[in-house]
Amino acid sequence: MTDIRPKPHLSGIQLQALRQDLQEQLERRTRQLVGLQAEAEDGTGADGTWQELLASMTAADRAVAELTRALERLEDGAYGRCAHCEAGIPFERLKIRPLARYCVACQRLHEAA
Repeated sequence: MTDIRPKPHLSGIQLQALRQDLQEQLERRTRQLVGLQAEAEDGTGADGTWQELLASMTAADRAVAELTRALERLEDGAYGRCAHCEAGIPFERLKIRPLARYCVACQRLHEAA
């Protein structure tokens, strides 16, 4: 059976660097989320900051989910490919925006819509 996935446009070293960055971000955000959850459970939130705490927990939870999906795409070979046109996203863009799902051209189209 032939594998029809496009060939990776990123080198093994680039993929490893991106994987490490994503894993470090995931670990950091997971620790942040656990800390926020503990703060909420302990009731140690400062006066009137429950909405801020909830917003922070939501943002951290969303970041953990996005980072997890990015690592799954990396394992599946889909990471670094535009979700719209399937063109390779340049390494430089992924280093700056590791969760980028679109090439620059498609990102502009997506934002304009």
